[in-house]
This record gives sequence, structure tokens and C-alpha cells, in this order.
Amino acid sequence: MAPKVKAIVITGYGTNCETEMAHACRMGGADQVDIVHMSELMHGDFRLDDYHLLNLPGGFLDGDDLGAGQAGAHRLRYATVVGSGERLQEQLFRFIAAGKLVIGVCNGFQLMVKLGLLPGFDGRYDRRQVSLTYNDSGRFEDRWVALTVDEASPCVFTKGISRLYFPIRHGEGKFVIQDDATFARLRDEHLVALRYADPGTYAPTMVYPANPNGSPDAIAGLCDPTGRIFGLMPHPEAFLHRTNHPRWTREELPEEGQGVALFRNGVNFIREHLL
Repeated sequence: MAPKVKAIVITGYGTNCETEMAHACRMGGADQVDIVHMSELMHGDFRLDDYHLLNLPGGFLDGDDLGAGQAGAHRLRYATVVGSGERLQEQLFRFIAAGKLVIGVCNGFQLMVKLGLLPGFDGRYDRRQVSLTYNDSGRFEDRWVALTVDEASPCVFTKGISRLYFPIRHGEGKFVIQDDATFARLRDEHLVALRYADPGTYAPTMVYPANPNGSPDAIAGLCDPTGRIFGLMPHPEAFLHRTNHPRWTREELPEEGQGVALFRNGVNFIREHLL
């Protein structure tokens, strides 16, 4: 029997996009997809070691009451597994060291930067160097946005893709960079995989509402230098079928939504490099 591509989708504590993300993994070709509550990881019922693709979905993790993703990051960093005393962070670092894939969307992206998984310079995934804060508009934004892909990026998930159109829905999506050196390195190493774009030209833009949060350099998605760890504010799992598109009754669209391609790229990478 051929080995299976196994994906885990973490849920709990306010996450609300786990079902769509699991469906995206299945549409992308994953053989086994498990939706696992964080408490099940903490009780040892499931282990990250048994999977190839870790999905951190969007939602309102811990109600965003302590800052988007901050409480969740502390939980992953310090929570220990019942019975073994192993920290969940140890499983996470072992998962990354094994060459496996991580994708985080919206609140999941926020969780990743608070943990320090991104940008992951020099193989350090425990050092926070970037963050996400309140939108410049001062309010929650819910709209569809055009995105341009840096085709020179090492990002596994965006290979072969040049343009995307996804919804965003967040109140804290503005990218914040620690210093000019960090900003320069992100650009020089092509780690900014996705940028908000003008819907007519698909050129990166700082103009609201095409750039819905005021992120510098129009940053919408970021990967680490290996390309295996990817976080983005827009929701690919929300565009899996033509009927998800806001103009599906007025435009001729392919049956498959654009979001599936990202997950298919991830699954194909796993089949080629990890099985």
C-alpha cells in the first residue's frame, strides 16, 4: 500500500475555519485529514509527529482579547503533553526539522509570527522578529482582494502561481517589521510570497481598500527561507469552488476555486520529498 499524505488541522479556542481548511486539504489530494482540538494534542491523543502537513486555520482565537494569536502562541510554546511532560513546542520544532510543511491563515498566520515561526531566519523558529497589528482603517475589514505572487519566492505553496483573488476578514492584519535590516532581508530573500495588488494591474499597492490594512510593501503572505512554512492573511480555504466567488453568477469561472492550488502544491511536495 502506498504511503499516505496526512494533514492535521488544529482547532479550538475560537478557531472557526477548520472545516473549510480540512476540505481544502482533501481537494488538494491529502489522503488523510484530521481535525484535532488543541486539547487533544495536550492530552496526547494525537501527535504532530504522525502528520506531514500542519494547518493553522483562521478564526477568533481566544476572542482576540489578548492580541490576535498571542494567547494561542503562549499555549503552543508552554503547554505540556499529559503524561510525558513534553512541550507542544518540542513536537512543533521536531515537525519542522523533519522537513514537513506548515500553513497558517489569518489568525493562524498571526499565531505563527507571535511564536517566531516566521520569518525563521537562519533556522531560528523561536525568535519573534515581525508581528501583525490593527488595520490602519481602525476597523474589521471583510472584502475580497487581488494578490500578486513573487514567483522568485521559495514558497512551496505558491509555486507556478502568479495571481490570486481571495477574501480577507480581519481586524489585525497590518504587518509590522522589527527594523530596516529585517525588512531588507525579507525582500532580498523573496520571502514576501504574496502582496496586496491593484485589481486592474495586479501591481503591489498601498492604496486602501486594495491594501485592506496598510501593510508596508503590501505584505499579505510570508514564508521562511526553506519555503515550507507559509503564513498569509487572505483565506485560500474560502475559495475552493466557483460558487464561493462573489461574482460567480456574472462571470465565467473554472469549477475549482483558486485556493485549491496552494494545498495541492503542498501535497505534491510531500509526495515528492517526504514519502
